[in-house]
Order: sequence, then structure tokens, then C-alpha cells
Amino acid sequence: MTYLNKALLVGAALALAACTSPDRFDGDSAVDLNNSGMAGAGSASDPSSPAYFQQAIGDRVLFPVDQHTLTSEAQRTLDGQAQWLLTNSDYDALIEGHADEQGTREYNLALGARRANSVHEYLVSKGIAANRLKVVSYGKERPIEICSTESCYAKNRRAVTVISIGAGV
Repeated sequence: MTYLNKALLVGAALALAACTSPDRFDGDSAVDLNNSGMAGAGSASDPSSPAYFQQAIGDRVLFPVDQHTLTSEAQRTLDGQAQWLLTNSDYDALIEGHADEQGTREYNLALGARRANSVHEYLVSKGIAANRLKVVSYGKERPIEICSTESCYAKNRRAVTVISIGAGV
């Protein structure tokens, strides 16, 4: 190897080292797909804040395999969401339906839509105005856990209620 090749190799190594910084992502390598780090979310100790809604009440419900029927546990969570939305009428909600990675894309989009609609209908039955709620299905496109085990699948079979201030969900 010539002196010039060695110099180029050392220069390239130094250039690559200058491009990396271990804290460039603030030490957080997690991807937040559900806006859990909502800006202006307030404090979890403030019952009128989105942070309280997300952490104390719970912003998601889980479903059994290939189901869109609400479990009794899901209904308890949604009762809390309904009460919070009735008390905090300045907020609207987007209900996201999700599915695990099993099944076709089309099947999972339809299943996610049925799950989101189940939550929508339940919240409307509890007195939330339908025009404050919107639904979207992501199917299997936004998993919260990425692995091929039942524990991961169970977390991905969900509907998430994402709140926002004012109209324009």
C-alpha cells in the first residue's frame, strides 16, 4: 500500500468519525408512532391535560386475535376516555385502528377500521358528539412492537385514541 493510499484511508476514517455523534438523537432511539410525546401535553398530575388522558386514563384498548368486539377491560378504559372527553370539551379525538402483522394488508386495514369504529361507536354511545371523533385504520403499518411473538402481536392489536385541541383532528 502506498503512502498516498494510507493517507487517504486515514483521512476517510477521520471524516467518518467526525460524522458520528453518540448523542445526536438525544439518547432516545425509540420511534414514537402514537404521539406519546405530545408537545404541550401538560402534566400527568393535571386531570385536564392530554398527558393525564394518556397516562392515567389510558389512550389505547387491546383486542383479541381477529376481533373488533370490545372486552370489558376495554370498555372500562373507554368509560374513562368518555368521561374525560365530556369534561374537556375543547378536545377532539382521532381513533386509530391497528392490527398485528399476521394477515394480508387489505384484511388488516379492514380489521383496523372495524376496531376504530367499535371505539367510535362506544364513545358516541357514552355521549361524545360524533363530530368530535374521527377514525383511521393503519392496519399493520404502524406496529408498536416489531417481533413475531404473541406478546408483540397482542400489543399491536389495538385502537388508540389520540386527542387534539379544537376542531381539526
